[in-house]
Amino acid sequence: MPRKPVSVVLVHGAWADGTSWAKIIRPLAEEGYGTVAAPLPLTSFADDVAALERTLERVPGPVVLVGHAYAGAVIAAVQSRKVASLVYVAALAPDEGETVADVFYRGRPHPEAPTLAPDGHGLIYLPPEAVSTAFAPGATAGELALLTAVQRPISLACITAPVGRPAWKQVPAWFLVAEQDRMIIADNQHFMARRMQARIHARPVDHTPMVTAPDVVLAIIQEAIREAALA
Repeated sequence: MPRKPVSVVLVHGAWADGTSWAKIIRPLAEEGYGTVAAPLPLTSFADDVAALERTLERVPGPVVLVGHAYAGAVIAAVQSRKVASLVYVAALAPDEGETVADVFYRGRPHPEAPTLAPDGHGLIYLPPEAVSTAFAPGATAGELALLTAVQRPISLACITAPVGRPAWKQVPAWFLVAEQDRMIIADNQHFMARRMQARIHARPVDHTPMVTAPDVVLAIIQEAIREAALA
């Protein structure tokens, strides 16, 4: 069976931007895959879904759609028929009627998890020390400096909106469970991955493996690409 050309769209989560995917973009580009890091405004859940839909409009299908952390909810909310598969990277996967906050705060938090609260503008910032203690503890000093410098706050409106029927109910999904995650505990990730009947890859990585363990993330994306190309 001939292989179809596949595009990859990478979606950052809270407190991040497209630079977090740098170590994934380069090898995918070298393999000849059209790859886009979709920018999310992080202003509301509806705004983020609309922004991702706009990105998908200009990307040829089929698409492997990859979401980190908060973006797991966003990638499951788009309606584009170009999406052939979903890849969750230490991500959140609320079911219909749930909010991102519902699943983020499920279970007992890791002892190193930061205390998060909105400021006077309804924006939630990651405390600076939490970048190294919880967000990306496996990162180098240079990587931590970059992650800290580009941090973007997430609006309370992103995590309090109930989601609709998620795409993972009908689209094949992969889930990288980060066993050493201090932001979203591994037990919570396993719960969500099993509930969505994803293909689970559990690895001893932290919350931001596309920075700290890119080969692990890349291997799962490549697996999803191979299947999408033959579908």
